[in-house]
Amino acid sequence: MIDTFGGLFLMGGLALSGFLDWRIALGMFVAFLMLSIQSYLAAYSLGKFQLSFAKFGPTEIRILLSLGNVALWFRPDARAFGSPYRLFDVGGLAAITGMAVMLVASAIFNTAELYRAETPR
Repeated sequence: MIDTFGGLFLMGGLALSGFLDWRIALGMFVAFLMLSIQSYLAAYSLGKFQLSFAKFGPTEIRILLSLGNVALWFRPDARAFGSPYRLFDVGGLAAITGMAVMLVASAIFNTAELYRAETPR
């Protein structure tokens, strides 16, 4: 529950700061919750608890957010597809995409593992 409240306060704070659109912050929080649920289900059904995906976990996310905060001091905007956007909006969309890919890959892998465990040999 501490991670859930931490994510809520982090995304809520970013949304209220004006550096991140509230809809992107909400999308990031929902993706985080879905990844959390996937981890909890795998821990219960497979007996393995995994917080990191493809060597990318909570510590790396904190480091990226810290680097993003430093970058905001110098340049709060980014250019993507020839148009200016807020730096955290671009980063947030990339985070949502990355978490969605990790979620789908993990769900497929865990489903296949459960299928193999249930299939009579």
